[in-house]
Amino acid sequence: MDTIASLFSFITTPVSWVIVQFHSVYGSLFGPDTGWAWGLSIVSLVILIRICLIPLFVKQIKATRAMQTLQPEMKKIQERYKNDKQRQSEEMMKLYKETGTNPLSSCLPILAQSPFFFALYHVLNGIASNDTIGVINEQLLESAQKAHIFGAPLAAKFTDSPEKVEALNSSLTDVRVVTAIMIVLMSLSQFYTQRQLMTKNVDTTVKTPFMQQQKMLMYVFPVIFAVFGINFPVGVLVYWLTTNVWTMGQQMYVIHNNPTPGSKAQAAYLERLSKHVAKHGKTRNRRERAIVKAIVAKGRDRNEYERKFINGLNKAGFAAQTDGTVVKNENGAVAQAEDGTTTTAAPKRQQPKRQPKSKRHSGAAKPAGEPTSLTKADDPQDAKPSGSKGNAKPAGNGSTRSRAQSGQRKGPQRPKSPSKK
Repeated sequence: MDTIASLFSFITTPVSWVIVQFHSVYGSLFGPDTGWAWGLSIVSLVILIRICLIPLFVKQIKATRAMQTLQPEMKKIQERYKNDKQRQSEEMMKLYKETGTNPLSSCLPILAQSPFFFALYHVLNGIASNDTIGVINEQLLESAQKAHIFGAPLAAKFTDSPEKVEALNSSLTDVRVVTAIMIVLMSLSQFYTQRQLMTKNVDTTVKTPFMQQQKMLMYVFPVIFAVFGINFPVGVLVYWLTTNVWTMGQQMYVIHNNPTPGSKAQAAYLERLSKHVAKHGKTRNRRERAIVKAIVAKGRDRNEYERKFINGLNKAGFAAQTDGTVVKNENGAVAQAEDGTTTTAAPKRQQPKRQPKSKRHSGAAKPAGEPTSLTKADDPQDAKPSGSKGNAKPAGNGSTRSRAQSGQRKGPQRPKSPSKK
């Protein structure tokens, strides 16, 4: 570790200068030789570094979103070359190259802050070795050696010998208890951060190498921190625990407000957004309008949660527009087409009520002047010859339907044919 830290010695002086500036501020509040002054200086260094890395974090999110958009194409490649793993890997790499995406983009924040991590390790190791380094002079070195965090010296390690710990005015038990607790917290925070990403913010409908990579990191990183953590000074453990907590909170904010399409986080977000629109009749800010605009533009390519969101707006009497706004339909009958257009549904055609069977067969007279579909026009009929076998239709009180006599079949009767002898 000392060899690796020496490789980043070019950044040791800036890191030590930042720590000294923060120490001068906190030292005036808590005392220059206290663990609060030096511990908060390290925490402030982490916050400053992570703020500077926010543009890189935004780039990481965009790269992750780009990977998500490639999920359908990656699934097709998997199905096409499911029996040829080598060809499948080649096609995946070709797809990454054509689209300009990088499956290792999730590691960018860790790689970017690694120089600061090793520079801080180099500074704290110099304090433990009683060596001045960077802008830390002998006076600051003596002050840092007196600083204890919960009874553990700032430069002490879990693997230090009792003699070395006693030289730092502490006990081996205090050092190992404090470092063990911090190592466990550091590993758990790293595991929870990665698990939160896998369970809430990943489209689980598509199995890709990207997801396998994330799942592997979820278990590998905590083990790495636990193994190497016993060789970290207490100050470095404070640094790494702080950056893990920052990453966890930053990721929770992103998952809550800008979830990955097709994930459980998106389902929860769209449900909250739908309730807000139904209550207030509009979206709150530009971010929500951008999400609604993207959903409308997808058309037939919407996932299950997005279709449910659009249908929920329609049932509530709202329509999502192509610019991301939400408008209310006065008629309350809004239909959202698959291509994202909004149409007004025509009212349903009402069928006439069917009369009961008793009324239909009763032959009750209808009010005068009301037409009936069962009657023919009262056209004059020519008189039939007297020799005709057909019987004339009886006229009965304006009713045009003849009643069948008892024992006879309804409808016209067929004449009987003479029997042949």
